[in-house]
Amino acid sequence: MRVFGAGVDLELLDHGVAERALRKHALDGDFQSAARVLVLHFAERRFVDAAGIARVAVVRLLRVLFSGKLELVRVDHDDKVTRVDMGREFGLVLATKAQSDFAGKTAEHLVTGIDHEPVALNLKRLGREGFHYYSLLIDGVAVSDPGSETFYGMGRMASGIEVPFKGGEYYALKDVPHGDIRMKRYYSEVSRSWRRFFVYTPAGYDTHTAEKYPVLYLLHGGGEDERGWATQGKTDLIMDNLIAEGKAKPMLIVMLDGNMASAGFNAGALKAFEAELMQAVIPFVEDNYRVRKEADSRALAGLSMGGIQTLYAGLYHTDLFAHLGVFSSGWLPFYQKIADGQYEFINKNKAAIDSQLRLLWIAMGGKEDIAYQNCQNMLKEFDTLKLKYTYSEYPGGHTWPVWRNNLYNFAQLLFNK
Repeated sequence: MRVFGAGVDLELLDHGVAERALRKHALDGDFQSAARVLVLHFAERRFVDAAGIARVAVVRLLRVLFSGKLELVRVDHDDKVTRVDMGREFGLVLATKAQSDFAGKTAEHLVTGIDHEPVALNLKRLGREGFHYYSLLIDGVAVSDPGSETFYGMGRMASGIEVPFKGGEYYALKDVPHGDIRMKRYYSEVSRSWRRFFVYTPAGYDTHTAEKYPVLYLLHGGGEDERGWATQGKTDLIMDNLIAEGKAKPMLIVMLDGNMASAGFNAGALKAFEAELMQAVIPFVEDNYRVRKEADSRALAGLSMGGIQTLYAGLYHTDLFAHLGVFSSGWLPFYQKIADGQYEFINKNKAAIDSQLRLLWIAMGGKEDIAYQNCQNMLKEFDTLKLKYTYSEYPGGHTWPVWRNNLYNFAQLLFNK
């Protein structure tokens, strides 16, 4: 099965009822009716909880992040997306499990009951802009689309689709001076292994050899690695455009690998990352690149898991980082003991933190962001401690369109004093 985001161009796997119905329409040469049976096919493959064709202009498939299912939604002529009431809009509701033992007569009943108005099927997501991962399910196994470029996300190489939208000019390729993204390998005495990071250097870095630059250490999320911000995040284009417009200071951005051998969400993994950052990455960067070394010229930020790492390594070291950015993150319930320890540390060291920390910028992808409630709980604690922060929201959930926008806004606030 191939899926193209702009319309319908699919090759189906034979399976159960969908197989029978599709064969019938293939013999009749009726592609439109065959396309409608895709919904049944998706239900058989456990992509959706219900199947049928609504009497609406367009029916699209919407993947709800981390929910483990797909939903059918209605897209009106004004492009407004609403979830479909399966029981009301559809004459037939299938079980949530595959029912590949349906008889041929059942398939005939389904096919003849389908409305004959044209229906388009598209893969769409909340926010409906920018970069999104997607996978194909073949016999229940999620695989990459061989017709798509692949990206490391979800803990494996995955397919991705880029959805253009009106507000995407800030990461568009423009006729401005362009910097570079470079890959650098280094040996870490902390992890006793070869590791690598990607670094963005602004236009002029190789010619203005007497100039030293502030540096932002930028962290990816769980299931991703150092490639995330460099590829999915479009860091170079965002920064090239901001710097050309005078909206951000020229800076280096080090995109490091936050995955440690002691993987997982635990204190050991956080301590291992902190040691890697402080004892390996920062010294290597400062020895090999022209960067300023004072805290006011150093920033740390990250998304999701990287946001947790920023909270842990950043708030304990405001003497090293004067600017912190936390995107789509907040202390999770199973981190409560670690979080309580940090709140106690903030309370005891409030005067020093207030004098050292220039910016604590916290952003969420709206209420649909899976980290939203964790973040709100954390902010209540910060309010109790009277810890200053700036809060921002950009709708779109826990997705790359949100994090691109976060970087765009956060970068403009850095190193201005």
